[in-house]
Amino acid sequence: MNKLTMGRCSLMVAAVIATASGTSAQETLKLTVGQKGAWDTSVSDVGNRAGIFKKHGLILDIVYTQGSGETLQPVLAGSVDIGVSVGTMGAISAYAKGAPVRIIGAEATGASDLFWYVKTDSPIKSLKDIDGKTIAYSTNGASTHGVVLAFLKQYNVKAKPVATGSPPSTLTQVMSGQIDVGWALPPFGLDQIDLKQIRVLANGNDAAVFKGQTVRVLIANLQTFQNRRDAVNRYVKAYRETVDYMYSDPGALKVYAEVAGISVEKAKRVRDDFFAKEALNPDRIVGLDIIVKDAVDLKYTAVPLTKEQIAELVQIPPR
Repeated sequence: MNKLTMGRCSLMVAAVIATASGTSAQETLKLTVGQKGAWDTSVSDVGNRAGIFKKHGLILDIVYTQGSGETLQPVLAGSVDIGVSVGTMGAISAYAKGAPVRIIGAEATGASDLFWYVKTDSPIKSLKDIDGKTIAYSTNGASTHGVVLAFLKQYNVKAKPVATGSPPSTLTQVMSGQIDVGWALPPFGLDQIDLKQIRVLANGNDAAVFKGQTVRVLIANLQTFQNRRDAVNRYVKAYRETVDYMYSDPGALKVYAEVAGISVEKAKRVRDDFFAKEALNPDRIVGLDIIVKDAVDLKYTAVPLTKEQIAELVQIPPR
């Protein structure tokens, strides 16, 4: 073998080693994410598609669910690493029962994106009219569940809460008359509102206990949090970077539109009309002291978490 051939072989071997090293540097995190297509729940997917998480050495394996209950359980079981868009009270409730979970960031603060609606010809004009009626939420422990329970208490009405799953399945049940009051979040339901097929009764901020509070969080399985702390930290770092990207780069709207299966114009409407950037700030859980008390009032926990328990549960990686 001459020197030229040996040199070429050396370069090929080096290239193979470099490629293998690059591949091994990419660590996979498994995620469950509630409600595909919502702006706030799409951060991980958008960042994954845009290469932001890859830049931080992560590949995300994402499974979408119909809501917080379905998102939370695989995390508690250890079959996935991170859960996205879990109701804050649901996460608190799981921890209070001894579940292996840690909150690693805020997912959404404020609940103005969630809305409850009826068919346009429904005799129900406000939440005060829902005595004896059925009102939808996604899954047990979800932010929608907490808001519905708060509605019933705040307006002193005796309606029947029903878990209806995703916004599309809920819409079907409302339009077919199985459910009186449905729930949705953008972009779901916007077309029906524009066509005057449905009429909005209230949004999540009409439940006083949820207005301005962090209603959904990012959670990690405890074993992942303890044994793969660096990967969790990199996930949160890439998540922050993706939120910045979604509000600063016009290309992000196209990526989100692909995730949600909608037009870029509608994607912009969803972002600009329903989600201020600060609402997606993962670094600050707002109103936690009040949330802990409300969790008792709404029967998510038997007693309030102590300061020591809160410090153990909420461990957001520093910037």
